Amino acid sequence: MTNFIMIGFFVLLGVLFRRLKAFPDETAHVLNMFALYVSLPAVILLKIPELTLSAENVIAAIVPWCMLLLSIVLVIILSRIRQWTRETTGVLLLVVPIGNTSFMGVPMVRAFFGEAGIPHLILYDQLGTMLIFASYGAVVLSIYSGERSNVPTIIKRALLFPPTTALLIGLALRNWSYPQVVVNTLQDLGGALTALVMTAIGFQMKLRLQRSTLEPLGSGLAIKLMIAPLVALAVCRLFGLDSLAADISIFEAGMPPMVTACALAAAAGIGVELAVAMAGLGILLAFASLPLLFLLIQL
Repeated sequence: MTNFIMIGFFVLLGVLFRRLKAFPDETAHVLNMFALYVSLPAVILLKIPELTLSAENVIAAIVPWCMLLLSIVLVIILSRIRQWTRETTGVLLLVVPIGNTSFMGVPMVRAFFGEAGIPHLILYDQLGTMLIFASYGAVVLSIYSGERSNVPTIIKRALLFPPTTALLIGLALRNWSYPQVVVNTLQDLGGALTALVMTAIGFQMKLRLQRSTLEPLGSGLAIKLMIAPLVALAVCRLFGLDSLAADISIFEAGMPPMVTACALAAAAGIGVELAVAMAGLGILLAFASLPLLFLLIQL
């Protein structure tokens, strides 16, 4: 509960900073970039040595791909039934399957599951979300924005993505003990992740809701925050999977849409209003949906 209160504090701090002229419009972007290039890689480098691949935790790498397929099917079905525009369908195909599993995932998992859940989160995020974002996300952007990406470009982007690079370095150094000064430095840098990300989220909480976006917005968030994690929970329990790795995977499946994916959709001109609303409202609703999901997982 203390960690959850701390998360709320930094979000409110971000909301306050947005109202102060001392903080420029680029504040959230700068905070996110520091988190992406420094703090998150530090957490990954610190936690990867604790990760032991086994049949038990490999589920964390499988669930996100299953959620991808589920989301694609549901979005396409709804799009055909409701006759949504090409832009609306493109936005939902991009942002619904890709969750905010690192920036929001790390502080939320820490708050509800403790540090023991972070290695499983890293598996889910790096072998699931980030690969999906780098491959599937690039394809969707290419199809719906007209920007063509070839396979070498996609692979290069994936490998040079800072958290992915940190994952590869961490795996290469698994059998090497970090000097204490390196451990202390990584702890200091990684410890700033929650403050940076949650302050940035609070700073960006601007909702622009128009009637034309309400139906696809509600449908997309219902899939992302409710249907996907409930399906993951039902399937895991059906197959008797009740380990910490399974619980983290279910919890991560309920994360709101990735802010970066929403930003890329907006930047590409694909349903800007819907993309922005998915990011902002998704984060707000997640503060209510994730605690409820955690209670369901514990039953």
